[in-house]
Amino acid sequence: MTGTDPAADKAGKPANQGLARSFFRVSLPRWRGGRYSLSKLFFNFYLLAMGSFVAIAFIADFIISTAQQGITDDYARRFMRGTITLIEDELFRYPRRQWESKIKEIDGKFYYKLGIVERRSLDTRLTSAQVEKLDAGDIAIAHDHDVMYSRLGTSSKVLVVGPLSASRNPDEHKERLPLDLRLRLLTWSLIGVIFAIALWFWVRPVWRDLETLRQTARDLGDGNFDAPTPAVHTQLFAPLADTLNSMTERVRQLLATHRELSCGISHELRTPIARMRFALEMLSGTDELAERQRLWAMMEADLDELDQLIDTSLTYARFEREAPEAHFSSVRFADWLSDEVDSVRLLGRQLNVTVDTTQLPENLCVDLDRKAMPYALRNLLRNAFKYASQEIRVSAELLGEQIAIHVDDDGIGIPEDEREHVFSAFTRLDRSRDRSTGGYGLGLAIARRVLELHGGTAVAGSSPLGGARFTLRWQAHQ
Repeated sequence: MTGTDPAADKAGKPANQGLARSFFRVSLPRWRGGRYSLSKLFFNFYLLAMGSFVAIAFIADFIISTAQQGITDDYARRFMRGTITLIEDELFRYPRRQWESKIKEIDGKFYYKLGIVERRSLDTRLTSAQVEKLDAGDIAIAHDHDVMYSRLGTSSKVLVVGPLSASRNPDEHKERLPLDLRLRLLTWSLIGVIFAIALWFWVRPVWRDLETLRQTARDLGDGNFDAPTPAVHTQLFAPLADTLNSMTERVRQLLATHRELSCGISHELRTPIARMRFALEMLSGTDELAERQRLWAMMEADLDELDQLIDTSLTYARFEREAPEAHFSSVRFADWLSDEVDSVRLLGRQLNVTVDTTQLPENLCVDLDRKAMPYALRNLLRNAFKYASQEIRVSAELLGEQIAIHVDDDGIGIPEDEREHVFSAFTRLDRSRDRSTGGYGLGLAIARRVLELHGGTAVAGSSPLGGARFTLRWQAHQ
């Protein structure tokens, strides 16, 4: 036997859980038909705030009255000492056996009660400290009954004065509430009404904003991303509304990117897949070795094109979806630029690719993301490889606080009204599907995303070589 009752434990848990649920029902506004309940929201706030305020007021009143008790006692003693002395002098004019009858006569002349008791009867009414004051000839005050005690000379008799408060006098105010209680009730009633009015004018716009945000969130959850921007009436929910707007806009952009990628990739996949199907049909119908090798080479090229399309699409989607944080490091810029151009020089076939860093200061160091920036530069070079006739020139210069890389070619160039449009995804000026000049229209879009990551930009213009010039520009020192 362990001394515990499993049945009792099982019964206790539901009871505790039920208590917790009851608490949350009171403390949280409940829903009514999918809406926030204004009345419950108001009363929950009112009960919480008013209850806290009343508790704080009573605690503060208790602390202040306790702290001032000594000061109040001293003031009462000095205030009543003259009256008590006059009463004692009047009693001392008569023998002790007449004090009882005489105090009754004097009592009729005062608003509060007077009396005489034996000293030993006060041991149970007063504290030890009050008894010491009384025996020392001082006035003892009993706070629970608002009564004063003063010893009559060296006798065993004690003069009792009080209760001093009219509300504590049993012969007065028998048919109505004490004055101090009536004042307290009136004061707290006024405070409660004023607080309720002020709270109502505060809660109502809060409730309207909650309803607006709830409805907007429901529309977004239903897929309606064109829902109107919530107009809030209080600054309390303004940051939340701004965040909700930003989130909605970001979701729209992601959906647009997803649709764009889906449509673009599905369109781009058709050409290499159609070529591969055609090559397979031709392969099954020929026995010539040279022709079979040519068809195999075509299919391998198509597979390479599909692989490049998938890799490029994933790269673009990552930049659109995640907006990764840049990790800058300082590099010797001339050496870095030469190495990056050399890494893709072979793709230029017979083109003359040169690198010009003569306009850069000697040993210039530039801050860049070593992982992301090569994407931008290599995509510009691949674009130049497609359209250049004979020459490609890569140059760099320092423009104030910014570093700029220019990629020039001697190709057909870009019309001025199309120079901004070419940085959009799946945009190509030529409609050719030939592998020598075709592409997916993602390289320049990736280059611009990389430069935005660096706080810079990518632009297109005309080249001194007669073709197109693409420029990457960003802050040299981040």
